[in-house]
Amino acid sequence: MKPLLTIFSIAIFSISTGARGQNDQKNLTNPGTAAQTPDTAWQQCLKLTDDRTARLNCFDQWAAQHVSPPPSTLAPASASASATAAYPTAPSTTPAPVNITVLVPAAATDCTSPQFSELSRYWELETGSDCGTFNMRGHHPISLSWVGSNRVNTRPTSISPANSAGEAEPYGRSEARIQLSVRTKIAQGLLTGSQGQVRDSLWFGYTQQSYWQLFNGGISRPFRSTDHEPELTYVYPTFAQLPLGWQLRYSGISLVHQSNGQSLPLSRSWNRAVLMAGMEKGNQYVLQARVWKRVTENVLNDDNPDISDFVGRAEVAGTWNVDKTNTLGVTLRHSLRSDPNGSLRLDWYRSLGDGGKFGGKSGLRFHTRLFTGFGDSLVDYNRQRTVLSIGLSLVDW
Repeated sequence: MKPLLTIFSIAIFSISTGARGQNDQKNLTNPGTAAQTPDTAWQQCLKLTDDRTARLNCFDQWAAQHVSPPPSTLAPASASASATAAYPTAPSTTPAPVNITVLVPAAATDCTSPQFSELSRYWELETGSDCGTFNMRGHHPISLSWVGSNRVNTRPTSISPANSAGEAEPYGRSEARIQLSVRTKIAQGLLTGSQGQVRDSLWFGYTQQSYWQLFNGGISRPFRSTDHEPELTYVYPTFAQLPLGWQLRYSGISLVHQSNGQSLPLSRSWNRAVLMAGMEKGNQYVLQARVWKRVTENVLNDDNPDISDFVGRAEVAGTWNVDKTNTLGVTLRHSLRSDPNGSLRLDWYRSLGDGGKFGGKSGLRFHTRLFTGFGDSLVDYNRQRTVLSIGLSLVDW
């Protein structure tokens, strides 16, 4: 009788255990049941010791719930793309984004800003260095200097018989020199247009240079000579890389008239067509070249027929910005003939004061110049002399 009771007890225990295992599986399959939580589910799986298959299925279902949440579960913002693909959601009703373009105003232009190169500022070659038309700009330095020379032309002459003075004047070798020079841009964008990054331009300039016998009271301190030089210049931006780090910046053409406004026999004048170009290397070196052809005049009206043979037919001018304070310059003119007439000019500019704006250097300079050769003034076009001048100049204003 006892064996029968034992067998009956074991059977009842097995049936109750199997029923409990089935209930546990139902609870795992239905995670929304309040009786089970994620923390207790895996503990129920541990209790399925008698049925290995039910135990394995229990753990598989628990793991699936934690690795891949059902569609009703809100996935975190950092969910992987694979999880999103496994549980696609309904198409979004959010409207597509609209691209909005914001127009940023162009930066203010300034032809004195040091962010542009020296030649770009001088000829306003770029959009940012453009200061518009009909604004007054400096051209050649405006200067007031004391001048001492090895000789002075007391009796100007020319190969034109009507242009030779009959009597000598008692001029002194020490005098003052005054130079005024301005220009303005009268048109721009003629060939480049007005929408690009570069600007061509048309300029009108005027330079006046006077030698004043300031220290010669015996003859009432007259002006010995005054030269007038109006010019019309077209400049085209011409950017090209050159050897040794140099960069071509512009090319152009100029029509130049120069005369001294005197009557016979001291009248002097000529007209030229000038081709020119400029290049620079960094912010230190600038090199500019000009070559010209004199406009032919009637022989009977020509005040100085041989002026090109003395003053020259071409010039090369270079400047070196040694530092923020000092600039050195050299200008060489040549007749381009076997007789090497022309001139050599050396300049030293030293800044006085602080320019203030953009931290640039002052426009006021202490200026020293040494000139030797022909053509220091029109009345001296065929008279060679050496001149030392010391004074003040305004540049880059």
